[in-house]
Amino acid sequence: MARGDQLARQWKIIQTLLAARKGKSAADLAAVVGCGWRTVYRDLEALQAAGFPFYTEKEGGKSTWSLLDTTGDNIPLPLSPTELMALYFSRSMMEVLRGTVFYDSLESLFEKIKATLPPEYLAYLSRIEQSLAVISKPYKRVGKLREMIERISEAVAQKNYIKIVYYTMSRKKQTRRKVAPYKIWFFDGTFYLIGNCGLREDIRIFALDRIKQLEQTDESFEVPADFDIDDFMKASFGVFHGEPVTVRIRFAPEVAEYIKEKTWHASQRIEPRSDGSILFEVQVAGIKEIKFWLLRWGAKAVVLSPPSLRREMRQEAEAMLKNMRTAPD
Repeated sequence: MARGDQLARQWKIIQTLLAARKGKSAADLAAVVGCGWRTVYRDLEALQAAGFPFYTEKEGGKSTWSLLDTTGDNIPLPLSPTELMALYFSRSMMEVLRGTVFYDSLESLFEKIKATLPPEYLAYLSRIEQSLAVISKPYKRVGKLREMIERISEAVAQKNYIKIVYYTMSRKKQTRRKVAPYKIWFFDGTFYLIGNCGLREDIRIFALDRIKQLEQTDESFEVPADFDIDDFMKASFGVFHGEPVTVRIRFAPEVAEYIKEKTWHASQRIEPRSDGSILFEVQVAGIKEIKFWLLRWGAKAVVLSPPSLRREMRQEAEAMLKNMRTAPD
């Protein structure tokens, strides 16, 4: 049996017994975790050996198991021990934020949680950490942005304009802008600023590592009452914005299951075909970003519409072929 499955099952047993007002029989626990009662007994014995304070009682002619909550008044938050364990364990997912004020604050929180949890919970957490790895790639080194993040965060909180010199990657050009900063947004390993740009007279998204100069001002602004970041970003396939467009793609059987495994966009619709392929339809804001995504699937993805995306994909394929023909061996 996979070690990860065993630990996940034991974690669920701990959660179930902590949440239960009365004890649970081995049969009850087996039904919850989806295994045989003998397996549950082995898990309970292993957890007892690890130091978890389980005890049994007779009720209605059958034995029930309970978990004594030894944390008592030590937990200063309205969270259960397993919720605190889960929060503590999540720190590995935050490694990409190392070097920022967010990571430092999380580290401080995690140390407080560590001091709160009983030894047997920490020992069990250590066992889980040995069976699960969280790796985020690719990523940027965001520690260098620490001061900028703090300054922009202050401007967002105070609702004060900022003045920036911004490098636009597509134009290879720097421009001076006055921006009303609405939100700092972390997406796909990159920090962004979402705000109203005076130069473009519209809401724009700026990558923080492309802000070359930053000046805070005392001039205040008001965020529109109807602005909602989820509504603003929901049409985008990632970060870029553009005109709304419906995209239809046929994915070959070889990659169809990979596409079906994930939610790539909130608007996606997937239609299975008799030959094992699928039709993928999505409404997005512009075609630039979905074009980059399609290139990873190569010849296994065929764009059916819109014509503009078909043309761009054909031009990209032709340029790649030309580069292959002319590249030195």
